[in-house]
Amino acid sequence: MAIKEEILKSFVSKNVLVTGGTGLIGRQVVDILSETGSNIRIVSLDRIVVSGKAEHITGDLTDYGFCREICKNMDFVFHIAGIGASVKAAEHRIATHFVPMLMMNTNILEACRLQKVGKVVYTSSVGAYPHAEVFRETEYRLDSLPMDFAGWAKRMAELQINAYKTEHNLSNFSVVRPSNVYGPGDNFNPENSLVIPSLMYRIYSKESPLVIWGDGSAIRDFVFSRDVAEGIVLALHYGTNSGFVNLGSGAPCSVRELVETLRTIVDFKYVFDPSKPSGAVKRIMDISLAKELIHYNPSTPLREGLKKTWEWFLKHPDEYMNKLNYFENNA
Repeated sequence: MAIKEEILKSFVSKNVLVTGGTGLIGRQVVDILSETGSNIRIVSLDRIVVSGKAEHITGDLTDYGFCREICKNMDFVFHIAGIGASVKAAEHRIATHFVPMLMMNTNILEACRLQKVGKVVYTSSVGAYPHAEVFRETEYRLDSLPMDFAGWAKRMAELQINAYKTEHNLSNFSVVRPSNVYGPGDNFNPENSLVIPSLMYRIYSKESPLVIWGDGSAIRDFVFSRDVAEGIVLALHYGTNSGFVNLGSGAPCSVRELVETLRTIVDFKYVFDPSKPSGAVKRIMDISLAKELIHYNPSTPLREGLKKTWEWFLKHPDEYMNKLNYFENNA
């Protein structure tokens, strides 16, 4: 997928803030913006520099005064920052995950409103949905329970944006819900990484055979970070009318297919352990609305995405050590 030239030109000389700009998705958004002639400001707590064309600011978004300051004179804000967590961490460290997420989102969105930022896009999550096999925006009910406790923080930010539209008639805030995102810059910390970076780290560490929970039949929607970043840029440009759109791959696959595809890139031995739980049987996103509303068209095949991710990881196996881990810093 390539973003149209006229859309990229709309960023020329604009002041753009990317929260979480050193992260998995944020760095891809920054990379896209770096070719537009915009003035890019990244805010993050990571000790990482991802672009020579962006201003890097270290700061904590749980500080409302800081958020007010960094949003001043901004034309566009991409709010992508969040707290990455493994399933185990999200279940057992729920306060450590929930409270700062709530504070970050509330602070940045309110700062954007008060500083009259032209356009804002908020990156929510598939976790804001209730349990389902196929996620569709039209079937979402506000009175449903999110997939897990962590989903409440994402939902609260979406509600805040909805409240702005209802009370203040603001429609310059947009929302996206990505599915299972992977790619260069992912979190490869073995203590709290998700499926793809966890597999890659264990392969890199010579675990053999690689033991994979379940029988491999679970269906997931793994979407490459560059595709999601392009979707986020499109969401800011076209707008989502304060509602949300799904950003998935359009090509869900089984965990077995994922592992076998990865094995075409790097040789390793693996076994599935059917005695272990493998999660929901099927969890995929319908991206029809995103295609229609913001012209989203993910184009990275699974093998290509995995190859780029693996090659990046081989060059940066220890980058995760320079990322702030909320679960360690808030013990």
